[in-house]
Amino acid sequence: MKNSVITLALAGSLASALATIAAPAAHAQEKEKCYGVAMKGQNDCAAGPGTTCAGTSKVDYQKNAWKLVPAGTCEKMKTPGGFGSLKQGPAPT
Repeated sequence: MKNSVITLALAGSLASALATIAAPAAHAQEKEKCYGVAMKGQNDCAAGPGTTCAGTSKVDYQKNAWKLVPAGTCEKMKTPGGFGSLKQGPAPT
C-alpha cells in the first residue's frame, strides 16, 4: 500500500511538471506578428539566428516593424494611419 501511494504521488508530480513545461509553448502559439503598431524603439523582431532588430524602429507605427500581439487582435488595433497589418508595409521615407 505504501509503495502505491508513493508511486501515485510521483506520477502526479511528474504530470504537473510536464503540464507546466507545455504551457509556455501553447502561449507562444497564441501570438502573431503585427506590423505598423509599435511605438518608436519598441518593435519586436529577429532577422535570423543570433541577430536581432528589436527596438530599432525609427518612428511610431512604422509599417515594416512588427510587434507580437495576441492572435486575432492585430487587424483590430487602430493607429493614426489605420489598422495593424499581418503583412509588412513599406519602410518609412
